[in-house]
Amino acid sequence: MSRAFIFPGQGAQAIGMGRALAEAYPAAQAVFDEVDAALGEKLSALIWEGDAETLTLTENAQPALMATSMAALRALEAEGIQVSSASFVAGHSLGEYSALTAAGALSIADAARLLRTRGLAMQQAVPVGEGAMAALLGLDLAAAREVAEAAAAPGEVCAAANDNDPGQVVISGSKAAVERAVELAKEKGAKRAVMLPVSAPFHCALMAPAAEVMAEALAGVEIKAPSVPLVANVRAAAVTDPAEIRALLVEQVTGSVRWRESVEYMVAQGVTEFWEIGAGKALSGMVRRIHRAAAVQAVGTPEDVAKVLEAASA
Repeated sequence: MSRAFIFPGQGAQAIGMGRALAEAYPAAQAVFDEVDAALGEKLSALIWEGDAETLTLTENAQPALMATSMAALRALEAEGIQVSSASFVAGHSLGEYSALTAAGALSIADAARLLRTRGLAMQQAVPVGEGAMAALLGLDLAAAREVAEAAAAPGEVCAAANDNDPGQVVISGSKAAVERAVELAKEKGAKRAVMLPVSAPFHCALMAPAAEVMAEALAGVEIKAPSVPLVANVRAAAVTDPAEIRALLVEQVTGSVRWRESVEYMVAQGVTEFWEIGAGKALSGMVRRIHRAAAVQAVGTPEDVAKVLEAASA
């Protein structure tokens, strides 16, 4: 069986995530300690005992989700399962940083600082209330793009931000255009079209100021060749060259997350098993909808670790 390790993005965060891993595995606790030190604050206290609203702030959620993913990976490693057992790593949006950290391309401290910068830059790129995102359910990518294009008035942005699975595309852009797109999508036969409770219009041209900030931040960080190829969001294909990865991380801020194509690419390369490393099970659901035959396993608790160990030894 060929395996891929996949890493969740924003929306998966929950108060208490990773705590049981940290209590069960010293190596998992060490991840949270390292992130706290890198940021100069007790992010772990917010993750485990804070309020959901503060954790959901983009600049907190992004490093917090990476920390939880790395804690889960360290727990697996403590049980003898290495990242080298995977053929590919991939992550959804900020999860790409978790994937690169897992594969040794970024240090945990650098990833934490980059994600704090990324979160703040994305939040500040567009004044609150001017941008929006919406999920279109029951439309494929081509139909979603048509709707987005038709909805955008001159001077407005409306684009496909996340191609998540065959029946779910998220659009992003100017608030008025996204609101029009929701109504148009319903007319075009979407099962549902709903505005998302997000604080900024991610993965569209409005994020250009954030991309500039990230280009500068990434220029000052060492990126090594990952030990396992990364399937990059904006390319939906494997990359290992550090310079290319750096450029793609900048492009990713304004570019579309091509998740459906990324999973299809890994399946075409022989991947039959996907392990979602970190908080939640959103990616597991997407993978199932993209490729029904895929075996999926979420690994976010000590019980999940025990489950994969049992399956591995069966």
